[in-house]
Parts: sequence; structure tokens; C-alpha cells
Amino acid sequence: MPPTLSRREREIMDVLHREGELPAAAIQKALSDPPGYSAVRALLRTLEEKGHIKHREEALRYVYSPVASPAHARRSAVKHLLETFFQGSVEQAVSALLDARGGQLAKPELDRIARMIAQARKEGR
Repeated sequence: MPPTLSRREREIMDVLHREGELPAAAIQKALSDPPGYSAVRALLRTLEEKGHIKHREEALRYVYSPVASPAHARRSAVKHLLETFFQGSVEQAVSALLDARGGQLAKPELDRIARMIAQARKEGR
């Protein structure tokens, strides 16, 4: 899935990933500083044309849902973030995340991260 989404399109995708499926009016209500209903419908058409969402008809209205799972969308977004801001370097991204947290990681969180790193080493990733 290409990461070329406008701010508003990303916001709509966030709503749909969080809620699963919604009609246009509910999507509009969930947006910050919501645009008009016609603008939301136009954004939904664009997202559908880009292949990010799909719709089904229910009681004379369209109900929209994301095409990709939230996990797939996260992987795609992280890949785009790595390529855009860190030249593909996981090390640089992790360093930035740790800096952003100011070293405030709880022991259980550090333990889980250590296990993920050990597993990645074991698998040769």
C-alpha cells in the first residue's frame, strides 16, 4: 500500500483502523475539525480509488472499512518512516525512539525489547 496519503486521509484511515467499519457520517464525526459531509465523501472516494478502503452497502448507505489489517498498515507506515527519516536504519530509528522517551523505559518494557532482539538474532534477521 503506497504511503502517499494527505493528513486528512491518514486521519480517516486511523479512524477506520480503530473502529473497523463506519458509514461516512460517523467517520465525519470522528474527525478533528471535521470538514463538510461532501468533502468526507470525496476523501472516501479517493481512498477507495487508491485501494486503501472498500465499502459495502447497508440499509441504503455505504459502510467503509480498511482493506489492509492494522498490523499491515503499521508495517507499511514504519517502513515508510524508516526510509524517509532514517535512511532505512533501524538502529537510528531505535536511537531516536529512546531519545524521545528520555530513557524512561520500564524494566518489563526493556525485557520485552531484549527478548525481541534475541529472537531476531536467533532467526538471523
